[in-house]
Amino acid sequence: MNRLTRREFSVSAAAASVATGLVAGVHTSSRAAAADTKAEQLGVAVCGVNSRGMAHVGGFHHDPRTIIRVLVDVDSKVGEQRADQVEKTQGVRPRVVSDVREVLDADDVQIVTAATPNHWHAIIGVWAMQAGKDVYIEKPVSHNIDEGRALVAAAKKYERMFQTGSQCRSSKACIDAVKFMADGGIGDVNLARGLCYKRRKSIGELGDYAVPPTVDYSLWSGPAEYTTPKVTRPKFHYDWHWQRLYGNGDSGNQGPHQTDISRWGMGLDRHPNTILSYGGRLGYQAERKNPDYVDAGDTANTQVAIYDYGDKTIVFETRGLSVDNSADEELNALFQSKNGNKIGVVFYGSDGYVVQTSYDLCRVYDRNMNQTREFTHDSRSDGDLVDVHVSNFIDAVVSRDASALTADARVGHLSAAMAHHANVSYYLGDSNKSTPAELAAAVEAFKSRDDDAATLERTLQHLRDNGVDLEVDKLSLGPVLNFDLETERYIDNDAANAMLTRDYREDFTVPSPADV
Repeated sequence: MNRLTRREFSVSAAAASVATGLVAGVHTSSRAAAADTKAEQLGVAVCGVNSRGMAHVGGFHHDPRTIIRVLVDVDSKVGEQRADQVEKTQGVRPRVVSDVREVLDADDVQIVTAATPNHWHAIIGVWAMQAGKDVYIEKPVSHNIDEGRALVAAAKKYERMFQTGSQCRSSKACIDAVKFMADGGIGDVNLARGLCYKRRKSIGELGDYAVPPTVDYSLWSGPAEYTTPKVTRPKFHYDWHWQRLYGNGDSGNQGPHQTDISRWGMGLDRHPNTILSYGGRLGYQAERKNPDYVDAGDTANTQVAIYDYGDKTIVFETRGLSVDNSADEELNALFQSKNGNKIGVVFYGSDGYVVQTSYDLCRVYDRNMNQTREFTHDSRSDGDLVDVHVSNFIDAVVSRDASALTADARVGHLSAAMAHHANVSYYLGDSNKSTPAELAAAVEAFKSRDDDAATLERTLQHLRDNGVDLEVDKLSLGPVLNFDLETERYIDNDAANAMLTRDYREDFTVPSPADV
């Protein structure tokens, strides 16, 4: 209780000091507009600074109401190198620690952010909120559905500000496009298709590889199984995305952006009723011309997930093999794509289409595929997306008004859960390898607002174009999952419910929502 009291006092004092000289949401590249002393600024601890965490550093440095006080990284070499960079930028060197627990009682830290591997996101968020800190967590906010529920419960119980790193929620282009659709701009909208057509090469052959000597591997493993001081992928950093123990594949890497925009654009503030996913990690043997080659990843590089909400449907497609010869004529036209690479969302309306082609551009087409208008976010006039999104969070921290957040814990939970739903279905289909004919029968039986047969055929053709023999290298067909929206449990499927959480290591357990 004393810790929380100190936390409330610290935030109130900082807020009062800053509010006299700043208008919330105003951005400046100069630190001169900061509070009179650095002690009056909100202190930030950034966890995981090898890659994405440095975007957090930049976003918080951009807002003069905050200062980076601590960098947390289990790779001591990375932590020290990044501290050197931050010192040059802000003039004050942050402390470097390896364990986030070292900052939970720090009176000079009011905000904790996480850009660590996915399996660490939720536990950092829960611990920090229990310690009275406000939290900014990269997407996906969780590694499984129960972790997301725990974050929502902790934000409510401890009255903490929680922002998800879904920067599109702060994009003027996306905000205006969503309002345009809500106002009937393309008529009735009951289908959205998210795409991640992005080349992902093999992460290397499955084997035993040494842990980098500067990494505390037990701490890096954290909530996940400790696999001994060996890893099974050649590249230690980043490639964890494609291993189930730590990452969620592109369903959870890229997907939470596009599925979040899809939910938002169709006004879906809930889980889907039914889910079906099929896919595989295929094509690398053909690329290597070696039928015995085993890639170190075990998430899908080709995957289709269908989320049906009864009255509306969202489809998310992942293609990690070459898309250079993509024959998807309608999608190529909507994305104005010449090489087949497409990351974004298509909204299908009765009077036309809205297509999100990047975080700062959405285009509108009529039914004849003629572009009629576009919505943009200009980083020069509207602000860098990360900066805008971070400052929205800081506004809420200062005002203590969670309703001001553009991507709160519930937003993060529901959008991360879509990746988890897809992967639960897909992983349960590991033992159900299916021929194209069997896949066709399954999607025909699954009723949604999409032409599921056409989506399947486009996916199969993509694999054929990449040299995959679909009678030999079969796709995994997951079961249809039915989800209870109130209990957040799968209906009559014990195997799926077992995957709502994970077996945690001692000292790294994410509590249940009731126990946060």
